[in-house]
Amino acid sequence: MKNKLPELELAIDGFITPQQAQKLKVIKQHYEDLQFRKTDLEKIILSLAESYSEEINLILTVPSFKNIFSAITVISEIGVNMDVFPTAKHLCSWAGLTPTNNESAGKKNSVRISKAGCYIKPLLVQCATAVVKSEKHPQIRNRYLKLKKRRGHKRAIIAISRMLLTAIYHILKKKEPYNADLYKKSDIPVSREITVDQAILLVKRYGYSIKTNIV
Repeated sequence: MKNKLPELELAIDGFITPQQAQKLKVIKQHYEDLQFRKTDLEKIILSLAESYSEEINLILTVPSFKNIFSAITVISEIGVNMDVFPTAKHLCSWAGLTPTNNESAGKKNSVRISKAGCYIKPLLVQCATAVVKSEKHPQIRNRYLKLKKRRGHKRAIIAISRMLLTAIYHILKKKEPYNADLYKKSDIPVSREITVDQAILLVKRYGYSIKTNIV
């Protein structure tokens, strides 16, 4: 409603009865009370999270994680000991970010993600949606645009959410901050051979057109 203040002022402009003024006063007091209760809860949450300050600061280095309560939410869901998950893929599967493998007789029936991670998954999707719109992290945005072209917006966002959770897993595992250079290096494999036809398809995927020089 903050963006609609001019419209609200125009709507209430005019004669207000004493009864309407009393109702508005009660609503305002209720809103202020909710703000006080929210502040009290945030103080309690911050006091409980003091012992995890190192892990919280590490998570805050991940793109789109700027709010300390977002980092606290992640820790409250997955903890700080990543030894309970053998690999990052296990963590992503636990969070409901891995497509299901429903295949019978060579026919894939469904690749939808599971309903797990009802708390952490919406947070990661929200962070992924924000980071793909930013120009500060081109390695993530470029990967999103490639996936969106082939798989659509929703599946691309889930893939970026999985990428963020994978980064968090390794950050907490190694106790190291987020390093964007690792993702830049992984965009192009250095020890892989491809055929000429595959190279042409790869170049076309990046938006280049192929010119044939006839001698």
